[in-house]
Formats: sequence, C-alpha cells, structure tokens
Amino acid sequence: MATFQAVKKAVTLTPTVRALPSGIPHAPLLNLAARAPHDPHAHGAAGPRADAAPQWAGGVSRTASGLVSKTFTTVSPTSNFQQRYIHTSVARKDAPEVPDFSAYRTNPETNRALSYFMVGSLGVISASAAKSSVSEFLQSMAASADVLALAKVEVDLTTIPEGKNVIIKWRGKPVFIRHRTQSEIDEARSSDWKSFRDPQADEDRVKKPEWLVMLGVCTHLGCVPIGEAGDYGGWFCPCHGSHYDISGRARKGPAPLNLEVPVYEFNETEDKLVIG
Repeated sequence: MATFQAVKKAVTLTPTVRALPSGIPHAPLLNLAARAPHDPHAHGAAGPRADAAPQWAGGVSRTASGLVSKTFTTVSPTSNFQQRYIHTSVARKDAPEVPDFSAYRTNPETNRALSYFMVGSLGVISASAAKSSVSEFLQSMAASADVLALAKVEVDLTTIPEGKNVIIKWRGKPVFIRHRTQSEIDEARSSDWKSFRDPQADEDRVKKPEWLVMLGVCTHLGCVPIGEAGDYGGWFCPCHGSHYDISGRARKGPAPLNLEVPVYEFNETEDKLVIG
C-alpha cells in the first residue's frame, strides 16, 4: 500500500504581491482567519500585533483531486513599517553617554587677541558712557544762562561826577559806586579806625582813593541804606538806625560789620569799572 507524505515549507512573498483594497495581500489558499501568536506581555484579549507583520498559517487538506499542501507565509506590510524600542529595551553598553564636540571647540590660544580686543573695547565704551553721564549731571547743576550773563557788570566811570553816588544791580544785589572828593578821602583816612566795631583801614577797602565800591546791603538784616545820610556823612539804614561813614564802615547802630566790598577791577584803557 502506497503512503503519501505531506511536505511543509516556508515561503516569503515578494513585495510585488497584489493587495486587496483593504491592504491584505491577495494570495490564494491562505487562511485569512489565522491570528498572530499570543503575546504574554500584551494587555487584554489576544489579537493581531501592530508592531509585527502578520503571519498566515496553513496545512494539508484533501480535495477531490487529491491532497493539497498549504504553507505558512509571512507577508510584509504595504505601508512603511518601523520597529521601535520601548523604555525597557536593553541599552547599548558601547554607546557614549555624552556626545563628542571636540571638533566644534575652539582653541583659546588662537582667540586670545580677539578676547583682549573685545574686553578693551567694552572698557573704553563703558568709560566714555560714565564720563558723559557725570558731565551731564554736573552741567545740570551749573548756573543758568541768565545768571552767567550777570556774572560781570561794566560801568562807565566817565558818567559819574565827583561827589556823587551811583547804584547798579549785580547778581540781584545793589552796588554803591561813590566818586569821592579829596576832602572825603582825607576824612576817611584821618579817623581812628582801630577803635571801630569792625576795624579796617580805608586803604584796604579801595583800589583807588577816589572810587569807593560797596554792596548796598546792610550787614544787620539786609536792608538798603540811604546815601549821603547819617551822623558821619556816609550811609544810613532807616530800618534799625545803623550809621556808616564815607568809607562804608559801621560807626553806630546794630550793624556788626562794615559794608561788603565786592571783587572788581579797573579797565584803564576804557575808563570802565568791571565788577565780578
């Protein structure tokens, strides 16, 4: 009696296998109801895996024409298939932990000149900015233009006759200018100035004997004295009764000091007096 032996073999179809509209390859005599092997790590019911290509199972069956051999076949998916590892995958021991960036690193010796140049430039810019800030701050504290315009005052001496007073305004204060006569000069210098309340010689208060320049502010409480008045023929303060002589020295009353003498000079070529 003759015996028949079924033969099994594994065949892998080429990528040119025709596929159905559902994406399943069209291969006759394949058991499409077969499922992938059960994955013990999967959750829920067993079913086809999404990360593995489907495997089709078959076997030997008997037909009218005789025995037919069915084969096991693994068909590649029609779409791009990429296998990915999860976080529990085994790490490669030979993989470096830190990338090597030695090819991108610069040599500090070659860039030393550039570093010095950048640091020096930054220092110069910072110093210029600081200097500009300090200059602007100091300029904001300087006197205004109208005050600087009155810093100096010129007076034409040819317009002041002998024996007369002239009052001008300088820095917001009155200034007395007296063209003294020779008798007034002799009287101012013959007085015993050492016994005065504020001892001061007439020679120390004038640069030229005939010209007396003083601030017209009483040294008691800042009033303006009246010229050619008082007990000594000089100036008299009507506010509190202070008397000054022809040299502007305090002789009587509550005034503690002599009338102040400002800074001034003579312009000999133009016969002018410059105050300030």
